[in-house]
Amino acid sequence: MSSDNAHHPLAQSTWVRIPNGTKVRHRTDSYNGFIDGLTEIVEGPGRNPDGKTQYRVNIGGGVRLLVPEENLNILIGDDGLVMIGKEKEGYRRFITTRLRASFEEDRFIRPA
Repeated sequence: MSSDNAHHPLAQSTWVRIPNGTKVRHRTDSYNGFIDGLTEIVEGPGRNPDGKTQYRVNIGGGVRLLVPEENLNILIGDDGLVMIGKEKEGYRRFITTRLRASFEEDRFIRPA
């Protein structure tokens, strides 16, 4: 007997989503933007660990690109905290701790 959870048992239970508003940089194409939600992908390669979505990344000028998590770095400020819009330090500290527990250290970079 097969169930949907049999296909992605760890991904569904342990995936930590990057919150909306978080500033990111594409790992190979080097453009900056911010997370502007998730889009469910019906077909094609490159999905988030949940097995069904990609991030919408707003890169400005009304342009949003679909990008899987593996292609994103997370931008941090001079204070070492994740950059999230105009959020206060306490929330940024909470999100930074949460994301650092889920991502390798090399995924956190400072803006150029």
